[in-house]
Amino acid sequence: MEFEQVKDNISKCLTLIEEAKIRAGRKDEVTLIGATKTQSKELISYIDDNRLLTDVGENRVQEFVDKYQFGKGLKWHVIGQLQTNKVKYIIDKAVLIHSLDRESLADEIDRQAKKRNITANCLIEVNMGSEISKGGVDPKKLCELLAYAESKENIRLRGLMTVMPNLEDKSKLKDLCKSFKDLYEDFKDKTTARHDIDTLSCGMTNDYEMAIEYGGSTMVRLGRSLFGERNYNLGDK
Repeated sequence: MEFEQVKDNISKCLTLIEEAKIRAGRKDEVTLIGATKTQSKELISYIDDNRLLTDVGENRVQEFVDKYQFGKGLKWHVIGQLQTNKVKYIIDKAVLIHSLDRESLADEIDRQAKKRNITANCLIEVNMGSEISKGGVDPKKLCELLAYAESKENIRLRGLMTVMPNLEDKSKLKDLCKSFKDLYEDFKDKTTARHDIDTLSCGMTNDYEMAIEYGGSTMVRLGRSLFGERNYNLGDK
């Protein structure tokens, strides 16, 4: 896809985000994160140089590390499943880790953050669709992971993230978005004051407008609607 088309796509998505907020009667901010998996370093530089986005996210740590230097003016997010042995590579670069989903990962994030004398901002990922192929803690076990993560001095919880199942029935998706919003509000009430719960990361190309309108999402992670289909020839595998 030509870079100018990417610029147009970003503009269109920002407009749709604002329209979804209006339908929901919302005036708060929704952050658009460009999901740059398999996209080129040249595209990252173009986005940064032209200030098209403030935030980008990577699923894979290797791509994160390889592309980071080409977007120094951007805020970088880890939006994919994170292996414990890869935490050390991104801990001082990611503004937000979206995929905290198990105690062992909390241990390693805390350990690596402590080594660098920093506090790692994290979202707990929830598997709302109970899909085996996707990461995230079962909603019924969220409180247990919350309590564990809260005990880590170098982790600051910021909220929740989910990847919604790909549902053809939009009424079911709408209900799931509402359920996730309710879960977030309950999570927020149960979290101690040391943490700063202000982020609900939900919504991708197929469902971000619904996530904003019905799920209260404050961050959406868009790839295909901005950049077209993933380009495995340009991107770093």
